[in-house]
Amino acid sequence: MLADLGERSGDIALQCSETAGYLGELNRRIQGDSAHLDDLQANMATLAASQDESVAAAQELSLTARRAGRIIADGHDVIGLSLGEVAGLVEHVTGLEGHLRQLLTVIEAVGDISEELGAIARQTRLLGVNAAIEAARGGAATQGFAVVADEIRRLAGQAGESAASAGDKLGQLDRDARALIGGVEANILRGRGVGTHIDRLRLSMAEIASLVTQFGERSEAIVTCTDAADGDVSALRQGLATFGRSASDSALRVDVAREQLEALEGMANAMLNRAAHGPQKTRNSRYIALAEEGAEEVSALIEDAVRAGDIRLADLFDSDYRAVPGSSPTQYLNGFTAFADSRVRPVLDRRTSEDSAIVGCCLLDMNGYLPTHISTRSQPQRPGAPDWNMEHARNRQIFMDSQTRRALQEDGDFFLFTYRQDLGEGRYRALRSVFVPLLFGGRKWGLYEVGYLI
Repeated sequence: MLADLGERSGDIALQCSETAGYLGELNRRIQGDSAHLDDLQANMATLAASQDESVAAAQELSLTARRAGRIIADGHDVIGLSLGEVAGLVEHVTGLEGHLRQLLTVIEAVGDISEELGAIARQTRLLGVNAAIEAARGGAATQGFAVVADEIRRLAGQAGESAASAGDKLGQLDRDARALIGGVEANILRGRGVGTHIDRLRLSMAEIASLVTQFGERSEAIVTCTDAADGDVSALRQGLATFGRSASDSALRVDVAREQLEALEGMANAMLNRAAHGPQKTRNSRYIALAEEGAEEVSALIEDAVRAGDIRLADLFDSDYRAVPGSSPTQYLNGFTAFADSRVRPVLDRRTSEDSAIVGCCLLDMNGYLPTHISTRSQPQRPGAPDWNMEHARNRQIFMDSQTRRALQEDGDFFLFTYRQDLGEGRYRALRSVFVPLLFGGRKWGLYEVGYLI
């Protein structure tokens, strides 16, 4: 009955170990998700801040659009008046051409009169000369007529000079008027071009006003969308906060359940170990015997090497673990590693092959350091593949779980426990292991372990 109870306790411990491993992985995932959730909440806080800025910017944009609309409307009216005045000025300048051409006609008419006056002055001068000749013939009787004739000549000369001066001035006036007309005509052409540009400008102003109106409508739509998005972001933040609290609470509950299962596993392991020390034979008896034989062989091998000077006790108990650069998970070297690889590993390989149920034989020191392992678990690490390395390059690593620590800390000839073997990638394997203490030089060095599946 005691043996059967021990076996049942072993099964319970194994199931507890598997379940605790599952809960541990679940808790790890929940904590990982919680960490991601924290990052998400931080991102949401940043998004919320950006959303607040977007809302403020959208509102400012809408206000700016309304102001721009008013400014454009006022400017449109002012520009319309200005363009109207410019158009009137152009029309006025264009009308100057007709007045200037009338002025040319008047100047030409005055020029004709000036020429006629010159001709009259010449004829009058000639008449004065003839009158003077006749007065000279008449003697004293025509002396008064001679005075009149001289006066006529003098006036005729002055009239001629005036006519000539007026002609020069009229000629200059005609040239100036024609130059002015040429400039006016050029300005008229420009004015007509300006009129075309004014029409285009009016169309452009109308288009700008239309765009500003559309801009205002779009900005109002943006404000509406950002207000709605702001509410959604706020609701999402609250939901994430609630979910985060729930996830944290779930992680705590899972952790509590895991601890309770580990406590139950410890009690079941204690019963399993106690039953294994009884006189009755169980399914574990063979593996206990194999573990004791293997521990005795390894102890004898190492003690002989110490006596022969192949290994020093200082190297055997070396706890100055030196990390192997680039290893992942981290591997370590100490004074015992090379000897263990060359001399102890062949014994572990041979002992592992003694029974198909044995998963592996190894030895670990008081700190959980495995200086070597069986060959299939001592392969060279693969760069960038920590999960593969966890399963296939377990040598030179440090492992410490509750059952291993218990076997290291308690006194006994052997310990039979179940425990979870971490295989990486969140995978675990529940094993039964026999731990046999190893002592060298009167000091407890560590354990010889045989892990098996039955």
